[in-house]
Amino acid sequence: MQVGKGRDVGFNQISLFEAKIARGNGEQTLSRDVYRLGHHFDFFRMLSFYCTTIGFYFNTVITICTVYVFLYGRLYLVLSGLDNKALRFTLSGPLQAALASQSFVHLGFLVLLPMMMEIGLERGFGTAVIEFILMQLQFASVFFTFSLGTRGHYYGMTLLHGGAAYQATGRGLVVFHTKFSEHYRLYSRSHFVKGLELTILLIVYGIFGQSYQRDKANIFITFSMWFMVFTWLFAPFLFNPSGFEWQKIKDDWTDWNKWISNRGGVGVPPEKSWESWWEIEQEPLRHSGKRGTVLEILLALRFFIYQYGLVYHLNIAKNRNGVLVYCMSWIVVFVILLVIMTVAVGRRMLSGNFYLVFRLFKGLIYIPIICIVIILIVIAHLTVQDLFICILAFVPTGWGLLLVAQAIKPVIFRHWIWRLTRITARRYDIVMGLLLFTPVAFLAWFPFVSEFQTRMLFNQAFSRGLQMSRVLGRQKNDRRAPDKK
Repeated sequence: MQVGKGRDVGFNQISLFEAKIARGNGEQTLSRDVYRLGHHFDFFRMLSFYCTTIGFYFNTVITICTVYVFLYGRLYLVLSGLDNKALRFTLSGPLQAALASQSFVHLGFLVLLPMMMEIGLERGFGTAVIEFILMQLQFASVFFTFSLGTRGHYYGMTLLHGGAAYQATGRGLVVFHTKFSEHYRLYSRSHFVKGLELTILLIVYGIFGQSYQRDKANIFITFSMWFMVFTWLFAPFLFNPSGFEWQKIKDDWTDWNKWISNRGGVGVPPEKSWESWWEIEQEPLRHSGKRGTVLEILLALRFFIYQYGLVYHLNIAKNRNGVLVYCMSWIVVFVILLVIMTVAVGRRMLSGNFYLVFRLFKGLIYIPIICIVIILIVIAHLTVQDLFICILAFVPTGWGLLLVAQAIKPVIFRHWIWRLTRITARRYDIVMGLLLFTPVAFLAWFPFVSEFQTRMLFNQAFSRGLQMSRVLGRQKNDRRAPDKK
């Protein structure tokens, strides 16, 4: 007999609850109690204790790390030229069959087998199959894959930096639309950043991994990773009530622009200003020790190694393998950061009262850059593919520099480097917000998308409540209109 407790809550409340539980398990992992219990239990009780407490979250982190190790390992083989030698082993029939069967594990079907067996034993195998199909139609795989990222992020952050605290999740029935800025605040660092990183890795792997295109198992594996990327980037908007309603999208865009441009300060809540939210996001680093800071910097080094492997594949490099190519790429990165800093300072000093002067100032900066790019295209045979690869190489490098700067904030806080860090971080968040908002706004153009979302994802009571909230909202607006007249 099973007894459960549940209530109707929204997507964000579930994610906050799972984040709270993951942080608590992270603190348990670091505690002395778990260490002592692990040493005094016998083997079988220790396994039972592991599986019923911290083991579930530790396995989640291992699963996510496996995806990163696999992608970065494949990129190393592709960018270093060792992929052709490795294909002699991967093109064998038995190994392809093993990898293809492994892809079903990536897709999550093996995780669903215990649930199907349980429902099959209690209510029949036919009912279990029907329940499984209905869950897939309601995007249950999307939800559970997103929850995988939530648990892995907060558990891993607690292991690195500690400092878990109580987090309110809310208990009310949520049938109202959540704004885009709130979604960004909740999932930017836990899902969106990781999803975009995996997207860049998969794009680079697709460009240079031509030798793997004939591998059948590679199709299954990359498909599962693309599914994870889609889930981490767009699941909050998919499960958001009225997430594809055009009027809501326009209101979200206005609110997003207001939030991202507001200046922070003492007493300004993170819901009102990007700067306040950005400072709060760095709270775990403030309480972290030397071990957490060093590990954070070491994890950020993966972006620099990735850049090192990519810049040598530029056509403008002309197959040079010297260190000079890598040094020149760093010069380009620092020039870009200098341009960002200069434009930001000019906007703060001139855009208010001397807007035309500021436009002229930007023109004097951007025109020479465009001229340099044209000269490189004509003389050094810089191609469009080179420009695209440079973007794929330098964007992660800039993010890695941001992570390092945030880790050593006490050292650079009173210098101009920290001001450059804040300006660059805002630019990154603006670009990430645009990349996420554009597909959602495009789908909102089609009215049937919103209706399909409401009817497919939510039960009848929820849909009825959502429709009633729209009607009541219109009635309130109609009542306010005569008062204004």
